[in-house]
Amino acid sequence: MNQKLIKTIGKLINFTSYLFPHYAAKMAVKIFSTPRKGKLNDEEKNYLRSAIQETIIYEDVSIKTYLWSGTKDTILLVHGWESNAFRWKDLIEILKSEHYNIMAIDAPAHGDSGSKIFNAVLYSECIYAVIKQFDPSVVIGHSIGGTASALAINNHTLATEKLILLGTPSNFDEVIDNYVKIMGYNKKVIKAINNYYLKHFGYFPEFYTVENFSKNIHAKGLIIHDKKDRIISYKDALHISKYYKNSKLIKTVGLGHGLKNETVYNHILEFLNA
Repeated sequence: MNQKLIKTIGKLINFTSYLFPHYAAKMAVKIFSTPRKGKLNDEEKNYLRSAIQETIIYEDVSIKTYLWSGTKDTILLVHGWESNAFRWKDLIEILKSEHYNIMAIDAPAHGDSGSKIFNAVLYSECIYAVIKQFDPSVVIGHSIGGTASALAINNHTLATEKLILLGTPSNFDEVIDNYVKIMGYNKKVIKAINNYYLKHFGYFPEFYTVENFSKNIHAKGLIIHDKKDRIISYKDALHISKYYKNSKLIKTVGLGHGLKNETVYNHILEFLNA
């Protein structure tokens, strides 16, 4: 979507907000919550066929899970926005060689999972359903998948022993703020969006901040973030590290937001074996 079209859509929703604020909020949230990519292509489907596949249902959302059986601890892999379980291929192969029991999931509206919308709160509820059923001792989340994993673990009594956050935003409301700035929404639309989240999830977006979602996390944590991450600022990692007391922060330089690198994988293995 080019910048001119984005601004045009933003102006249209701003205009609508003066006449129909609820409908404007619904439009804005739908745009924000609808991934443009992340579905599986043929290469990705072929690789994921090597796993045992199972679909679990959370409310009316079908969540596709993938399992590569091993003899060691179960590790759950949670991808980010506009991605899918295939993004973990390199790490999966490394963990398989170490004989871990590996699980990965497709988020709502991503990969082979159901739903047409996605947000971190819904994702966290789906992750919790997966954790409750399969009881992984380790969860690894990338980007917003890390935030959603932390929300899932914090909001419920789970036996997760270790949590690894890769390039993870510290605040859900910051993600929304970035979207609002890109679209150029006015104050009426922003207020309507906030009211939408309050109605549907019980909290305003600013509730979903690291100060809140790390309070009840007892799992030992590893935070890996690149200093030059252009998607999620390194400041977010510092923010998480400040409030997630039982965690260690590792800074990389030049690996970008994806963090698909041997150095990162070695840090993960060292943490898993500690």
